[in-house]
Amino acid sequence: MAAASLFAVPVGRARAAAGWWLRLRGWLLGAEEAPGRPGVFVVAGHAVLSLLLGATALVPFGVLLAFVFRGVFYGLVDHGPYDNSWGGPSRAGAWFAHFLVSLPMAAAAVLLLAGIAALHGRLTAMLAGRRPGPWMLTVALVLPLPAVVLFIAWLHQI
Repeated sequence: MAAASLFAVPVGRARAAAGWWLRLRGWLLGAEEAPGRPGVFVVAGHAVLSLLLGATALVPFGVLLAFVFRGVFYGLVDHGPYDNSWGGPSRAGAWFAHFLVSLPMAAAAVLLLAGIAALHGRLTAMLAGRRPGPWMLTVALVLPLPAVVLFIAWLHQI
């Protein structure tokens, strides 16, 4: 929806894009709000921040995928040998160790995703005419930086 909003703004459909976001927010959170009169820059800024937060959310989502495939289904994904694996040398020990190590990572990823969603929900309220706190814009702009650093580090270790 962020990409659609970025395409809608230059063609004069900024208010319609704001309505899309507010309807989605109302459907997901039950917080029905009438669109205010957001300016073109507010809608475009919201779309850019939405893209940044969406890209940032891919990192904890990837952690959850790793939890499922390398934690929950470890014994089905890795067929051994388990001599040098955490919890090895048996398959059951390695599976259990990988599951236990991945649990706190999955919990942190779920909390981070919930925080990103809450931040985005508050930013979407801008489109209804409410002013965001200055900390929200700062967090929305700074939050992607550690995700970029983590992604670059991950690329270097592949």
